Amino acid sequence: MIDTQGLLKSALIAALADGPAHGYDRASAREPAAARFYAHRHAVDTGLHAVERNRRLAAAALGYAAGGACDYGLAAAGAPAFGAREPYALLLTMTSRDDKLWPEAHWRALGAALASRGLQCVLPWGSQEERMRAERIASAIEGAVVPPRMPLADVARLAARARCAVGVDTGLTHVAAALGVPTLGLYCGSDPALTGLYGAARACNLGAAGRIPEVSEARAALEGLA
Repeated sequence: MIDTQGLLKSALIAALADGPAHGYDRASAREPAAARFYAHRHAVDTGLHAVERNRRLAAAALGYAAGGACDYGLAAAGAPAFGAREPYALLLTMTSRDDKLWPEAHWRALGAALASRGLQCVLPWGSQEERMRAERIASAIEGAVVPPRMPLADVARLAARARCAVGVDTGLTHVAAALGVPTLGLYCGSDPALTGLYGAARACNLGAAGRIPEVSEARAALEGLA
């Protein structure tokens, strides 16, 4: 078992799993106390991007050298259950913390710009709060749709067919980038140098903790990714 999270809750699960648990040492883990639950502890630079930290931890645990460019090996074959009108843009407005959210007025302005280019905006969601936010945003964008709640595999299939994807700091934004979709990551409450889109040729990050990207920046970045 390899715990790439370095948190107490994930370390406990790793310790309960069959086989020896590998994880970060005390100086490398996000929660230092997590290291006490691992049978094997590895030092990994905390200044590296999260993807590189995970790669190096896995390499140390399994005994190989991590190197070369990222290849996520991700594919999403088949048509999604929800059939959006193509071409469409996927707007991923949901995230785990309020400080990571992009202002709804910004989403509406960007969505209107995408709609003016002939792209239908599709806004998936996971929780009821996220559904309500998506519906508020979509109501101000011509032709925008909020699909029914979908399992992750279907959201990935939906992302794979999108003309572009725009998302805040959430796993689905990383999924879109890993699928090779032109993807823009919007960072408002976290550092893209540590958790931004990484290793994808058609991806771009904007913003930083405490610096909300402007709509004009987002539009220019999408033009560059097209």
